[in-house]
Amino acid sequence: MLKSFFVTTLPQTCLVGLALGLSFFTTAQAQVTEKSVRETVASAIVAQPAAAQRELILSLKLKPSAEAVEWFGKWKEGAIFLLDDAAGVKTPVILTGAAAADDSFATLRVSDGTPLLGADGAAVRINPKEVEFAETDSGIRRAMKEVTDVVALADPDISKRLRAIQDAAVGQKVEKLPALQLLKTTEKNPLALRALEESIAIIQLRSPLVAERIGACQKLGDLGSLAALGTIKTILAETESAKDRPLVLAAEKAISAIGSHISRINAAGTAFRGISLASVLLVVAIGLAITFGLMGIINMAHGELIAVGAYTTYVIQNIFASGLNLSPFGMSISIPGMHLSAGGMDLYFVVALPASFLAAALVGLVLERTVIQFLYRRPLESLLATWGISLVLQQLFRLIFGANNVQVSSPSWLSGNWTVNDVVFGWNRVFVIGFAALIIVVTWLVLNKTSLGLLIRAVMQNRNMAACMGVRTERVNMMTFAFGCGLAGLAGAFLSQIGNVGPSLGQNYIVDAFMTVVVGGVGNILGTVISAFGIGMADQSLQQYLGNPVIGKILVLGAIILFLQWRPAGIFVTRSRSLD
Repeated sequence: MLKSFFVTTLPQTCLVGLALGLSFFTTAQAQVTEKSVRETVASAIVAQPAAAQRELILSLKLKPSAEAVEWFGKWKEGAIFLLDDAAGVKTPVILTGAAAADDSFATLRVSDGTPLLGADGAAVRINPKEVEFAETDSGIRRAMKEVTDVVALADPDISKRLRAIQDAAVGQKVEKLPALQLLKTTEKNPLALRALEESIAIIQLRSPLVAERIGACQKLGDLGSLAALGTIKTILAETESAKDRPLVLAAEKAISAIGSHISRINAAGTAFRGISLASVLLVVAIGLAITFGLMGIINMAHGELIAVGAYTTYVIQNIFASGLNLSPFGMSISIPGMHLSAGGMDLYFVVALPASFLAAALVGLVLERTVIQFLYRRPLESLLATWGISLVLQQLFRLIFGANNVQVSSPSWLSGNWTVNDVVFGWNRVFVIGFAALIIVVTWLVLNKTSLGLLIRAVMQNRNMAACMGVRTERVNMMTFAFGCGLAGLAGAFLSQIGNVGPSLGQNYIVDAFMTVVVGGVGNILGTVISAFGIGMADQSLQQYLGNPVIGKILVLGAIILFLQWRPAGIFVTRSRSLD
């Protein structure tokens, strides 16, 4: 009757506690549960013998709460003291208030929080160094741990509850099964339900019943449990000597199923990393597809324009935080910060994105007006000039920001990840994939649906004819180059969320960017997209299956060379009316 009453009337947290503690309680213990948590803890502290203390502590599993964990912590830390009250009864107390001149503190009863009074009715003050504190032993601490585990299983925070469910399988202790099985009947969260099934099955691998162990193997195989793989292999090794064929077959089948699940995880992870790398390459190469593909300028400083965007993100982050001190050319420059809280700091990247675009576009504008405008139709000279500019910009970065890499922290909304069927998807890389798609759409709209895009296409296809029609080709050149450089700045902002920012950041991507543009077809945006995804997927797949990143990159480069031997103009050939 007692068990039926609790199962039908107590909430989920009580059900968990009941399942773990049912074997410990008598009628007297059930009366103890009517006390408050602190009253029960106070009774346990002064109870004798130690078995009675453990019994009272374990009674708290009927009503698991964070308050019990808090009191256990004070008990274990020696923050609870034992004093005789006015009636001569040993009473557990805690200290309160500030220390007096004689290092004494006022005291409060653990049981109800009221001040402890002496025989004269005055509040009792004690020096903690001169009085006895409540001690614990290993048995008491184990009982506390049991209650703490129950509290964790009933935690309303799903992340903490999941962690507690997974930890319950550690050690494969059969006495934890009732609580997990009872929690399974009331749990609604699908992630927690899966974790419960997994933990229950892992514990059942140590069941004395062979049928239950076979069922556990089948369940873990169906779940593709990575956590259980080592345990099942151990069970298999132990069972083979016992010649228990059905269990051996079940264990082998479970290992095979988990192995297949691991293969699927690796394949999905490789695909995601390939798409992620392709998105990074695409963001890096899309600006180059405009400056090199449409304008014919071999801009070797494109990598440094990426670094401009990354360093702009770094500066914006510090402005939102505590400021930044720079020492360029021996001068000391202090940029004040806004000292925003964590919530405000999360907005820095929203500001950094347009700022990175504008900063890189401005640098590109200056570069075009001072150098590039004199080098149109002179590819070799533009290559040499921009290579020299890239060296100058790298040295400027070192003089302004230092030779060492700087750290750009991701906002909280880009710092976590999603785990879907054991495949981890980082939020920062998902964001790059989404934003790369957005950049492609915006670039296509600008080039095909705006008057600026019409002028860009006209000038790039036949510069002289466009000039004869009244198009101000110099202004179009300037705006086109600035737009391509601004896209490189956006790429730098994205790359700052994936790794550290340094003077040579862009050099790590410039070769891959040129390969992406050339393979896709010079000046063709769609070809750049296809090329980026092809190179990214091939690179990650080869690295995964060969197990050697260097060999993987060499094979990708070799494949690109062979492809260009077959199609020198790339995937898509850009047709023009221009005779040159």
